[in-house]
Amino acid sequence: MKTHGFFAESAEAPLKPFSFDRRDVRSNDVAIEILYCGVCHSDLHQARNDWSNTLYPSVPGHEIVGRVTDVGSDVTRFRVGDRVAVGCMVDSCSHCDQCRQGDEQYCREGATWTYNGIDRITKEVTFGGYARHIVVRDDFVLSVPDSLDLSRVAPILCAGITTYSPLRFRNVGPGSRVGVAGLGGLGHMAVKLATGLGADVTVISRSKSKEGSALALGAGGFLVSTDSQAMKEAAGSFDLIIDTIPVQHDVSEFFPLVDIDGAIVMVGQLGATPAFNTSPLLIGRRQLAGSIIGGIAQTQELLDFCGRKNILADCEMIRMEEINDAFVRLEKGDVHYRFVIDMASFTEMV
Repeated sequence: MKTHGFFAESAEAPLKPFSFDRRDVRSNDVAIEILYCGVCHSDLHQARNDWSNTLYPSVPGHEIVGRVTDVGSDVTRFRVGDRVAVGCMVDSCSHCDQCRQGDEQYCREGATWTYNGIDRITKEVTFGGYARHIVVRDDFVLSVPDSLDLSRVAPILCAGITTYSPLRFRNVGPGSRVGVAGLGGLGHMAVKLATGLGADVTVISRSKSKEGSALALGAGGFLVSTDSQAMKEAAGSFDLIIDTIPVQHDVSEFFPLVDIDGAIVMVGQLGATPAFNTSPLLIGRRQLAGSIIGGIAQTQELLDFCGRKNILADCEMIRMEEINDAFVRLEKGDVHYRFVIDMASFTEMV
């Protein structure tokens, strides 16, 4: 299948139009016309080779929403015209212990990522959702509830599941005291989802500038981390803190905020952190953990949950040709709260 997208040919080059072939539909594949694709901070890192592993040419995008255009002969769950989504993974080994328990993101053989991965059959580099079409193994395709606005679903596939997974793993529900550190693409979804689960939610930020936004999203409290007295008074007041901050920071400043047996789960920053004193962890039997996305079943659970609760991302819609400007703004944190590409704009260009 011939399709069109935007790609990075090097770490220094801006993204530009690109024509390429998607694979023919296999017996267990679903072909999708992409309608919307979210813009994740990971897309920016990958395009610029910030993690030193980018395979060029690179077509980013792993927050994909569209409609089915074709299905393989063995596919029974989807039909042409269905509203579907694809997240960060398009395949896994399917037989290791992690895959069997529904945690394909931790596949022992390595999950196949939606872009910058290696197709398990052809060994070709996978290309993501900054394109008009994609072909995906049916087990990694998700159904989008009819009640959800398709234009605002895409960020749920990454920002949503990244924050929902640790909330579910820690059994967050009514009475849970949840702190959300950072209020960007991940943080705003964490607030909505934790609130939807019935938790008492407080946003933790360095200044009061985002207090109004935090409360509007559903948070019941706001804590300024640079206010030493407020931080002291908040000691032991959280069962769980979801740390969504994407840049290097001192996570240890949050340790005293967590109650005994509570946890801080890092989902934002990827890389080295400043050294910290372990004493507060040991003394409070606190935990510092990490988490990446969620399995396919849990992501479908999340979409269904969002459908029941009408939880959607707050998005700024952009045209495909605006992606380079969006990357500049994303790097500055100048987005409310997530960019989403309207792929119809790209149809007009080709």
